[in-house]
Amino acid sequence: MLDFNLAELYDVETRALKQAVKRNIERFPEDFMFQLSKAEWKKLITNCDNLPEGIKYSPATPFAFTEQGVAMLSGVLKSTTAIQVNISIMRAFIVLRQYALSHKDLTEKLKKIERKYHKKFKDVYEALNYLLTKDKQQEEHRSRARIGFKINNE
Repeated sequence: MLDFNLAELYDVETRALKQAVKRNIERFPEDFMFQLSKAEWKKLITNCDNLPEGIKYSPATPFAFTEQGVAMLSGVLKSTTAIQVNISIMRAFIVLRQYALSHKDLTEKLKKIERKYHKKFKDVYEALNYLLTKDKQQEEHRSRARIGFKINNE
């Protein structure tokens, strides 16, 4: 996402957002955020009709943020919205961690049962293993190379 879009979402001025990033630049490695070059910015302006008028003619090129950069940005901005987003992100991480831990415990218990009763319930375990690996197989299937019209970067 671009800085002016995030400024609107976080309810701060674009200028304030850029200042906060520059003051905390060590929190934004290149896989979190980068600044568009003049050529990239001109190409974007040419291709996007719905950019705000004031933004198109700005002499400064915008910052582009990845998913991690958006999350980090919520921690360095001072608006009420940014604070609420940061709190939500932290709560989501807690839930995700709890889920991962409970899933790990369940997997360990299933493996113990499988070792103990392998001969009696071989078909059941094969079905369970199929169900557990099915999602991975479907994901691999989705990640195949796209066919049809492609842009050079794809």
